[in-house]
Amino acid sequence: MKRKKRMVGAVVFCIILGAIFSFTTPTERYFEIAKNLDIFATLFKEVNAYYVDEVDPDKLIRTGIDAMLESLDPYTNYIPEEEIESFRTLTTGQYAGIGALIGNVNGRIMITMPYEKFAANKAGLKIGDEIISVNGVDVTGKSVSEISSLLKGQAKTHVNLSVKRFGHVEPLSFEFSREKITVGNVPYYGMLDEAIGYIKLDDFTPGAGKEVSEAVKELKDKGAQGMVLDLRSNPGGLLSEAVNVSNVFIPKNKEVVSTKGKVSEWNKTYKTLNNPVDTDIPLVVLINRGSASASEIVSGVIQDYDRGVLVGSRTFGKGLVQTTRPLTYNSQLKVTTAKYYIPSGRCIQALDYTHRNDDGSVDRVPDSLKVEFKTKKGRAVYDGGGLDPDVEIDGDYLAPITVSLISKGHIFNFGTEFYYQNKSRIQSMDFRLTDADYNVFKDWLKDKDYDYVTTVEKTLDKLESSAKKEQYYTDISEQLHKLKKQVMHNKEIDLENFEAQIKQVLREEIVSRAFLEKGSIQASFDADIDITTSHDILKDRTRYDRLLSRNQ
Repeated sequence: MKRKKRMVGAVVFCIILGAIFSFTTPTERYFEIAKNLDIFATLFKEVNAYYVDEVDPDKLIRTGIDAMLESLDPYTNYIPEEEIESFRTLTTGQYAGIGALIGNVNGRIMITMPYEKFAANKAGLKIGDEIISVNGVDVTGKSVSEISSLLKGQAKTHVNLSVKRFGHVEPLSFEFSREKITVGNVPYYGMLDEAIGYIKLDDFTPGAGKEVSEAVKELKDKGAQGMVLDLRSNPGGLLSEAVNVSNVFIPKNKEVVSTKGKVSEWNKTYKTLNNPVDTDIPLVVLINRGSASASEIVSGVIQDYDRGVLVGSRTFGKGLVQTTRPLTYNSQLKVTTAKYYIPSGRCIQALDYTHRNDDGSVDRVPDSLKVEFKTKKGRAVYDGGGLDPDVEIDGDYLAPITVSLISKGHIFNFGTEFYYQNKSRIQSMDFRLTDADYNVFKDWLKDKDYDYVTTVEKTLDKLESSAKKEQYYTDISEQLHKLKKQVMHNKEIDLENFEAQIKQVLREEIVSRAFLEKGSIQASFDADIDITTSHDILKDRTRYDRLLSRNQ
């Protein structure tokens, strides 16, 4: 324990010295930094020596570091040595394991998606297999992260997995070797019809630009005369790959993004370096609230150069750049060092972390403070709030009953059972559920818990609570009671009212059992209003050109 305390003390001392000698600011600022670091070190020493209970130095310091960085922005983080591997996996998409996603489905840890061409899939693991043990270690009660750690390891090392599978009385055993897993950035690309291609881009890890480039070339060879690039719910990634993906559609030596921060020597303008694949093919980029960072760079470049039409809903609004800096003891700091600006000159950062409210929260940039910029053709665009689409579409609404069925694992579990009972019927991604199938699902649900509260019910509960607090309840209680009775949900009625929606999520789940992620994505097309709208825009060249003109 004493050795551990001395080590932490040494770390604190090194931090103090490093901070003191790295600053070249005026004397007053230098003194304030040195003073506060000295206070922190002596405070830690006193707490460690005299606090009534034994304290864990590592935990105490980590709490202090995390609280300090949390006051800046959500993207500035401390990464200790033991978390470096997870961080590397996140940024590179590479790790050594079995090549499958796992998840908690109503208390059971299951295989939720095996990746094609990797160990889990080749060995025969299926979606819906419940993990019982890993290398003889019973995993009952363990978390997803704990089991994930057991599955990962050095490449070529042995793994034995025991699973329960629907329709099998005894557990099944699988043996394979861990292998280097590189998760692709493009899980799916294909033709929406004979003339419109579609590419789903999930990440910006190494190779994203190359994968998009190859997908565009192959789709053009198949006859694509228009292209949909789906960046919805893509959280971003490497800045270099945002440049490479943009380069697929815009010419060489064009500005993509510039960074500006405190350290002027780090400010840089990034331009495209290669010849593009196609600068003319009509292009629609799909965006939503989950499109962030590198996704917003690509979308913003396409919009600023009037290279394509943005369809969907406003993006997240992350215009901050992070740099990883080495620390002592093999730890690292991921620190926000700059803001990025897209070709029109606008920054899309939506939240102002430098000015916090009294409660510590931050506000979105108000519309009154947004500045107008112009695209290449003179269309008005604005900074400070993410990217606004050229064609706005309300996000798909999931009814409370659908959300409940998904969150409680009933869609997942029924999808598994239905697949094993109807394998012969699921021969293509075009599989459809019949009315009889839906009746089977409703019967299957009868002994399942899927209760939920609708938004209207929650609103009425809040109204009742406020009325009682403000002493209006007696006056409106009768009307409130009648209204509650009218809107009280009925699960059986909701199963009928939202049949089409529930059938669709069931269909996507079932098709994924036979065709994995590609099947789930393709099965979603018919009910995806963003995709159908994009398809219609690309089919109507007059409308497409009008959307990209100054006088829309």
